[in-house]
Amino acid sequence: MQLPLDGIKVLDLSHALAGPFCSTMLADYGAQVIKIEPPGLGDIARAWGTPLPGGDTDYFMSLHRNKQGMVLDLKNAEGKATFLRLVEHCDVVLENYRAGALAKLGLDYAIARKRNAGIIYCSISGFGQDGPYRDRPALDLILQAESGMISVTVEAGGHGARAGVSIADLTAGMNGAFGIMLALRAKEKSGIGQAIDVSMMEGQLALLSTMLGNYCSTGEIPGPMGTAYKALLPYQTFQTTTRDLALAVGSEKLWKIFCPVIGCPELADDPRFRTNGDRNRNREILVEKLQQTFLTRSYEEWEALLTRNGIPVGAINNLAQVVDHPQVKARGSIVETEHPRAGRLRVVGVPVRLSATPGSIRTSSPALGEHTDVVLRELLGLGTEQIAALKTAGAFGA
Repeated sequence: MQLPLDGIKVLDLSHALAGPFCSTMLADYGAQVIKIEPPGLGDIARAWGTPLPGGDTDYFMSLHRNKQGMVLDLKNAEGKATFLRLVEHCDVVLENYRAGALAKLGLDYAIARKRNAGIIYCSISGFGQDGPYRDRPALDLILQAESGMISVTVEAGGHGARAGVSIADLTAGMNGAFGIMLALRAKEKSGIGQAIDVSMMEGQLALLSTMLGNYCSTGEIPGPMGTAYKALLPYQTFQTTTRDLALAVGSEKLWKIFCPVIGCPELADDPRFRTNGDRNRNREILVEKLQQTFLTRSYEEWEALLTRNGIPVGAINNLAQVVDHPQVKARGSIVETEHPRAGRLRVVGVPVRLSATPGSIRTSSPALGEHTDVVLRELLGLGTEQIAALKTAGAFGA
């Protein structure tokens, strides 16, 4: 079965999380992703997470399935020349170095497009390729802070909290994959590639678009609300006698159903709570009333009652409960794979399901430089002696 991105070749110079997450999205759907790492220790993320049998870490293996591994020393003349030869045979270059770093090496888009007018060159960075913050080093925490994301991820009266996952990195990775797909579509019409500038900062602003829109309209800076949401009420977590309950009453129709279901029919017609706007103006009173109501039963009782009446409700699960979740099991969202060094592993499957050309996990993460010779033979047609000469010249490191 042909996958959607069969035939697309990606030179992946990225490291850490944002870039690798992007290239994994492409690889899962058939792109040939050639992960190019520096000699020595390779991608810094090879040292992140828990070491598994064989020396690889769970963090690295989660990010690099379906890819080929290659080592190139891009500071070496022969290594640079080999990279530019590969550019001539590929569709995409992906990188997430600090802005301008590859230009100093003579490997930026301006150089790449001279070798291949159709090349799509995607750069992911903290703040973008221009502006006063362009040269600042930026990891996920910094972008969550600078973008305002942390300011709205906190309980009232508490300190700002980082999102539990690296949301700035992951959003940038998804935006990078989206940008590459757009550029590939444009190239089908024009035959010409282009540069893609993905800013982690702007990815966070996009996630905050409704809150920023509210601020720009009203001038009111959103205060910390924990799990609550200013635009809707009730839309937050509540305590029960057993475990916390997540509740989302998203319309006036649901509000009228919800009130009698929880044994408080009078709330539906109370002028303080009749509309979403009314409820927001009297948020503190209503939340206290609902909290006292939810403390009268267990989560299990509330879940059965609310679900039966079409009210959105959920449990706050830990990751062990998620892996054992009936919906996760039913859809095979966690899949088993065989890793040549670490053995049998369970990993998250492909999240976007296509009916005719679904993505899949076909190969495990590569060892450092595992496919260097294969790539040079298949893409550049080099023979054993030519590869040996490159090695002697230091193209793959000392």
